[in-house]
Amino acid sequence: MMQPMRHTPTLRTCWTWTLILGLAIVAWDASGLDLPSAQWFGTPQGFSLRDNFWLSAVLHEGARKAGWVVLLALAIVLWRPVGPFGLLHRLSRGERWGLWLSIVVAILAVSLVKGMSHTSCPWDLQAFGGSLPLVSHWDFGLRDGGGGHCFPAGHASTGFAFMAGGFWLWPHQRSAARYWWALSGLSGLVLGLVQQVRGAHFTSHTLWTAWICWSVGLLCFSLYLRFSSRGKA
Repeated sequence: MMQPMRHTPTLRTCWTWTLILGLAIVAWDASGLDLPSAQWFGTPQGFSLRDNFWLSAVLHEGARKAGWVVLLALAIVLWRPVGPFGLLHRLSRGERWGLWLSIVVAILAVSLVKGMSHTSCPWDLQAFGGSLPLVSHWDFGLRDGGGGHCFPAGHASTGFAFMAGGFWLWPHQRSAARYWWALSGLSGLVLGLVQQVRGAHFTSHTLWTAWICWSVGLLCFSLYLRFSSRGKA
């Protein structure tokens, strides 16, 4: 395993870009583009694809269950890396479980924010045939009168949460980490878009989910390096 101190410049760069991307998403929020982008899929009569079988049953319910299966399978592979997963032997036991736990923490972080949110889904809003006004998720003290819990995009975290694991591969094989991030990010984007088409989320909901999952992974890895270096001191 690389010495933790050799990661410092890379981690500093990662944190810098994480901050920049966070500010870019804030700029998207401030632009007010959430509503126009949702109008690509919804009308004052609602979202025509809300109950589409492939989007609702397959890419929503089915993908969510598949995500939990993949997470369980990953735990088994990390416990005993075999076949094409032999690369994981390069990771220490602590790194392998850190990889898995960071994914779980990312899922829990999105769920926690979602559970505290008062933001309702686009399909509940007056602009799309519902009864609620549009209230920004940044207006913490203002409720829209609905059930809330629609921010950020929980379903997208089924894919994005796995991005948290890429940091643990980076010191051992950067190409594998890049592929990991690309596959996880693409999965999250597809699942986020599915819910946007159905009217369950705005674009910003998906973007913030990606940012939270990435940031949680980076934080977990940074803490691991910090404490492991102290243990070797």
